[in-house]
Amino acid sequence: MTQPVLEGKVGVVFGVANKRSIAWAIAQAWAAAGARLIFNYQGERLKENVEELTTAFGEKTPLFPCDVSNDAEIKNFFEKVRGETDHVDLLLHSIAFAPKEALEGDFVSTTREAFRVAHDISAYSLVALAREAEPLMTNGGSILAMTYYGSEKVVPHYNVMGVAKASLEASARYLAYDLGRKKIRVNCISAGPVQTLAARGISGFSQMLKHYQERAPLKRSCDTSELGAAGVFLASDGAAAITGQVIYVDGGYQIMGM
Repeated sequence: MTQPVLEGKVGVVFGVANKRSIAWAIAQAWAAAGARLIFNYQGERLKENVEELTTAFGEKTPLFPCDVSNDAEIKNFFEKVRGETDHVDLLLHSIAFAPKEALEGDFVSTTREAFRVAHDISAYSLVALAREAEPLMTNGGSILAMTYYGSEKVVPHYNVMGVAKASLEASARYLAYDLGRKKIRVNCISAGPVQTLAARGISGFSQMLKHYQERAPLKRSCDTSELGAAGVFLASDGAAAITGQVIYVDGGYQIMGM
């Protein structure tokens, strides 16, 4: 019998909000591949959702509060992780936020505060989490962040989030350089549009999905199970020489010029 590819690995998952979350799809795939997982939640409202979902793994799964815009909470979260394990092998960053009004109208109207908040939560948080995870990744590790094509090309209404995702991708490259000497890899998955609660907050999302069905080589975007499979690959030894990369799981849309 083949050993699961992530057998014996411990993963920390940030960003599960509900059963449609990309973070949840990747977490399920990591667990099915043998990883033991620890989750964050932000606020009591989301705690119930995450708690209910993680009962699918049988035994009580550790989950701790962590607002990624707060360095003290991040530090406290990883102190609690140390109470559960002496090492971490995997970290998933599936976190993004911008004020709703910043995802409507024109990018030029973005306020200074909306710009700051979007970059703090969607991009800087990767740096902050990686810094705390690094000492626990004693055997090397894999850090994975979720991004989108709006980081490199204009997607109407994606606005400041596209700029924040560009910052996230650049941060991943610099982290890959810094942490490579410790055999810690840092990569991004750029997902095509998928039906998540967060996606529905983007004006014109249904047209975006239709556009992929018309233009992508595979005539579709992707589904969450495919993102989970890509997440397992990037977390596994099969991707041991891959770092600092953006891997597109989008039906091939990214290659198209016209």
